[in-house]
Amino acid sequence: MKKIFSLLGATLMAAMLCTSCVSTKKIVYFQGADTLFQESQKILQQYEMRLKPADQVLIKVTCSEPELLEIFAQDMTMGTSTKNGGSSISSVNGSISNAYSYTVTNSGDLILPAIGHVNVDGCTVEQSARRIEEKISELGLIKDPKVTVRLLNARVTVVGAVKSPKVVNLTSERNTIVDVLAQCTDIDDTGLRYKITLYREEQGKLSKYDLDMTKADIFNSPAYYVQQNDMIYVEPNKSKRIKSSAFYSSLSAWGSIIGIITSAISLVFLVKKNS
Repeated sequence: MKKIFSLLGATLMAAMLCTSCVSTKKIVYFQGADTLFQESQKILQQYEMRLKPADQVLIKVTCSEPELLEIFAQDMTMGTSTKNGGSSISSVNGSISNAYSYTVTNSGDLILPAIGHVNVDGCTVEQSARRIEEKISELGLIKDPKVTVRLLNARVTVVGAVKSPKVVNLTSERNTIVDVLAQCTDIDDTGLRYKITLYREEQGKLSKYDLDMTKADIFNSPAYYVQQNDMIYVEPNKSKRIKSSAFYSSLSAWGSIIGIITSAISLVFLVKKNS
């Protein structure tokens, strides 16, 4: 009986230990980089973010003639009327500017005061600014318009087996998946670095990209540079799934109980032997 309980306890312990074994090949990043980068690699991916419906952008119009910018201060809902206490026009180094935030419509347009509809769907912020400048010039509103556009709500959601799942706010136009995961304090020890999925909205459709952080060819993936509204999921390994299951909880509990029973039986045999 003593041998049976000892064997059962050892079997349960071995089963639990097996769930935590991980090969180093599954956790080391960018394997094969020495071969891939024997020569410098040209960056072929699109890393500039492109505007999509529901994006919020800041638009700033600048020129040297302040009176010409009054036409852009007609939208009362934007707080642009100086007569009602709003402040919409400011002077910086002799140049007059007017800046407001707008939302890209479902059809991909920006609807701007005095200008009307400007389609920016799929454009970078630079391309959007040039389109607005061209529209202002075509309408003869300002002779020398200078427009800047900045994306305000760029963010990426990261969930799954990372140490700090969160919504990451993007602060620049060039962000990699490495940057985003670093913001989440890296992938958790239970995360599968070779099973990462990125979901992306593209031209009204949802695309799926499978990424392997353990291989250097991730640098060539079209999803290496993230875009606004991307969602990243890091799959947990089997031990994580097992440990979080009801079966594993029951197995651990029974293992503890059997361990106690085995110790008690061993103690009884020891007492009998010595008596």
